Amino acid sequence: MAKADIGLVGLAVMGENLILNMESKGFTVACFNRTVSKVDNFINGRGKGKNIIGCKSIEELVENLAKPRKIMLMVKAGSAVDAFIEKLLPHLEEGDIIIDGGNSHFPDTIRRTQLVESQGKLYIGTGVSGGEEGALRGPSIMPGGSPPAWEHVKPIFQKIAAKTADGEPCCDWVGENGAGHFVKMVHNGIEYGDMQMICETYQMMAKGLGMTNKEMHEVFGEWNKGKLDSYLIEITRDILGYTDEQGNDVIDLILDTAGQKGTGKWTGIEALTLGQPLTSVAEAVFARCLSALKEERIAASKVLTGPETGFEGEKEAFIDDLRDALYASKIVSYAQGYQLMRAAAAEYKWNLNNGGIALMWRGGCIIRSAFLGKIKEAFDKNPDLSNLLLDPFFAEAVQQAQPAWRRVVTTAIKMGVPMPAMSSALAFYDGYRSERLPANLLQAQRDYFGAHTYERVDKPRGEFFHTNWTGRGGTTAASTYTA
Repeated sequence: MAKADIGLVGLAVMGENLILNMESKGFTVACFNRTVSKVDNFINGRGKGKNIIGCKSIEELVENLAKPRKIMLMVKAGSAVDAFIEKLLPHLEEGDIIIDGGNSHFPDTIRRTQLVESQGKLYIGTGVSGGEEGALRGPSIMPGGSPPAWEHVKPIFQKIAAKTADGEPCCDWVGENGAGHFVKMVHNGIEYGDMQMICETYQMMAKGLGMTNKEMHEVFGEWNKGKLDSYLIEITRDILGYTDEQGNDVIDLILDTAGQKGTGKWTGIEALTLGQPLTSVAEAVFARCLSALKEERIAASKVLTGPETGFEGEKEAFIDDLRDALYASKIVSYAQGYQLMRAAAAEYKWNLNNGGIALMWRGGCIIRSAFLGKIKEAFDKNPDLSNLLLDPFFAEAVQQAQPAWRRVVTTAIKMGVPMPAMSSALAFYDGYRSERLPANLLQAQRDYFGAHTYERVDKPRGEFFHTNWTGRGGTTAASTYTA
């Protein structure tokens, strides 16, 4: 009997669709699920008549795989991944490969890579983006882990991945140990920011301009033909035009409390750990947290007041301003994401290919958009680019959008329409372009109350000074450190 090219554990939505994708590209796939009845249901259902081998145990799965064995886990992130690794390892041989395709936290992937490699096997932690549709038709795949494993999975991954308009696969090797899952985490963080900014634009249109869902549907449809062309703009257009069997706009029936699975939070925490200002992602996470306080917000709405001002101005012109403000804010969000990846590469000794990452995100994934091609061009021209905003294309794009961006944020403040992500993106831009910030006063305050010292503009960097501000503090200073 012919052996399978790859095995997959976990027959939930993503697992099933990945198997069908692999099989449709000419690969034989062995599958296993802890609840064995799911294997029978799949083999006799969606997988019927296909080159898929249903397995009832780990041992049977391993026996049905060609060497080096490749086993992909599509199970819930966390303890389930560790449990399956422990079950698999005794049955595998040197050079066999375990692949985690879930949304695992990258420190776990670093740890698991070390564990699996210590036993002579290879490990891959890979981001898979695109949801149910992407898994079936072609996702964005971001693998990292044991470098020798890449040559064995590359033919499969690149064949099942989404393709750019030029036919290039949206999948390439990201880097060592946890790099793949880190890049997927940042992808999700950017996704949080992107979605929140679109939601803020929607609220300004609906609440500020009094637009109907049909009008907004048409505007987002137009925007998707231009510089904002992207998956999230496309689905926003579709959502705003969707009605149920009774003719109701479904968007108006959805409770305004947002959920989250943690990847945006992880991105924000890692940004704080590495000292990187990912303001757009952080505000997007906090906006979801604020939305969850539904009962408190209902009570607060009856007590707290805001401006009574209605929109004053030319509606069509302001819709154009919203488009430009959203575009500039999105650029900042991506710039911040790349800033975090640059810091992580230095911290964890990863050799990340920033242009290649942009290429991986051009198709199949949730944040795919037209300007990712421009991001790839920017890093192809200058691999050492410190911030995307310094690339001539993006610097010019933000410069052109800046007046509209400021008008939108100002109008939102005057009208009391919250725009936390878009306004924080503008604040970041203004801070980043400032040669001098008020941190000199902040350092003086820290030195005053805690003798934390400061550097001087007229002395070399790295030389620290302390002032006895009160005359009672003496000359002893605290040691310098970064928490």
